[in-house]
Amino acid sequence: MRKAATGALAMGLILIVGTAAQARIKLVALPQREATLLRLDNPAFTLVEEERLLTLQKGTNQVDFSWKGVNIDPDSIRLQILDHPQEVRLISVSYPPNEAALVWQIYSPQPFNERVRVSYLLSNIDRLVTYEGLVPTDESSMELKSYLVLRNFSGEDFPEAKVQLDYGESFEKSIQHQETKRMLFFSKAKLPVEKTFTWDDRREPWDPEKMDRNVGIPVFYTLYNTQEKGLGENALWGGKVRVFQEDGRGSTIFLGEDKVELVPVGEKLSLYIGESRDIVVTQRKMKEERKIKERNSSGQPILWDTEEILEVKVENFKDKPALLILTEHIPGQWDMASCTHKYELKDFETLEFRIDLKPKEKVNLTMHYHRRNLR
Repeated sequence: MRKAATGALAMGLILIVGTAAQARIKLVALPQREATLLRLDNPAFTLVEEERLLTLQKGTNQVDFSWKGVNIDPDSIRLQILDHPQEVRLISVSYPPNEAALVWQIYSPQPFNERVRVSYLLSNIDRLVTYEGLVPTDESSMELKSYLVLRNFSGEDFPEAKVQLDYGESFEKSIQHQETKRMLFFSKAKLPVEKTFTWDDRREPWDPEKMDRNVGIPVFYTLYNTQEKGLGENALWGGKVRVFQEDGRGSTIFLGEDKVELVPVGEKLSLYIGESRDIVVTQRKMKEERKIKERNSSGQPILWDTEEILEVKVENFKDKPALLILTEHIPGQWDMASCTHKYELKDFETLEFRIDLKPKEKVNLTMHYHRRNLR
C-alpha cells in the first residue's frame, strides 16, 4: 500500500486476467522485501537492490511501484525476473502522470510465486570513511581500522539491509530515515610502518636560526597499499585519519590527524602527524659563479652557465635513529659535478635523498653542480 509523505516505498499488485479492467487497484497485503543490498561504491548515489516475492496469476499482472517522498532516480529503476526468467516476461512499463510511481505489466503463463529483483539509484545517503591508526611505543607497526559513517536522508527506511562498500566485508545493518550510524568495516593489525622526517628546500626555511619562530620538521607515518606490506587487496577510500600511540602504561596518546585522498593499490599512504624539532636542517649556497656564454651588441650578457655549490647540515638531537627524506630542486638544464650522498631523481629537477641518521649524529651533504644555458 502506498504510504503518504512518510517516504516508505510501496509496491501494490493488480491482477489482470484476459480482458479485465485496467484500473490501478492497490492490494492491502503487499509483498515485503525478502532481502536488501545497499552498494556504496559511488559517492553521489547509492545502488539499492531489493528482492521481493510476487504472487502472479496466469496471464497479465500489473505491478504498481511508487516512491513518494523518496529520492529515487526514476530512470534508474529496473525489474529483473529471478525464478522463471524464460517463462515470466516483463511486457511494458508506464508512468502515471503527476505521480512518483510506475506500473509494470508482467505476463506469467501460469500462477507463480515469483522472486524479482528491483534495483534503483537512491540519493541523499551520505557516507564518510574515517580511519584510526594505533602504533606501539617502538613505532615499528600500525593497527589500522576503518569506519563507515552512514547518514540516511533519502526518505526511505531500511529495517534490515546488507551494506557493501567496494572493499571490505559486507555487513547487515538497519538504517532509518534521518539516522546516522558509525560502523567498523575494515581492520588490519601489525602493518609495517615507516616513520620519516621530511625537508623540502622549496617549502622549509633554509636557516631556522634566522626565523622569528620555532621551526619544526614535518613528520609522517608511511604505509604501503601492497600485499607485501599487509594491504593491497583494494584501493583505500579517502577520509580523515587519526593516529594514536601506546604510552607503555596501558593507555594511548593522540599523535595527530590528517586527511588523505584515495590510495590506489600499489601506492603509499603518508600520514602527517605533526612537526618535530629534534631534527635540524640548515642549508646554504656556498658558491654561485656565472660564466658568460653570449653577449648582445651592447655587451650585456644574454646567455650564461652557473657553477653552484650547496651545503646542507643535518643534526639529529634524538636518542633514537631517524630517517630524513631530503628533497632538493635544481630547475632547468643541469649536470652534477659531485655529490657526497646518493639520491633518486624523481623528475628532471627533483632530487630525493634518504638519510639514515644515528642518534645524536651530524651529517654534512654537499652538492656541486652546473646549470646550463640560463637567460
